[in-house]
Amino acid sequence: MTPLPKRKHSKGRRNRRRAHYNLKPTTLEVCGQCKELKLPHRVCPTCGTYNGRQVIDVQTREERKGGKPNVSAGRSPL
Repeated sequence: MTPLPKRKHSKGRRNRRRAHYNLKPTTLEVCGQCKELKLPHRVCPTCGTYNGRQVIDVQTREERKGGKPNVSAGRSPL
């Protein structure tokens, strides 16, 4: 037979173990070019810059899609 615990773990012990399961709020930073909020270490979805350089041409990307980027469609472009 396999070994079994002698006593039940208390609720306090269980809760102390689960104390680190909490969610942390997402950190946002201000874009240096357009001053919009964006996720850190990501290309800004509004202006297309990263670390002071133009990485994505947002204007031509919008024209190819046929309009503005749909930010509220469930999945974040960040």
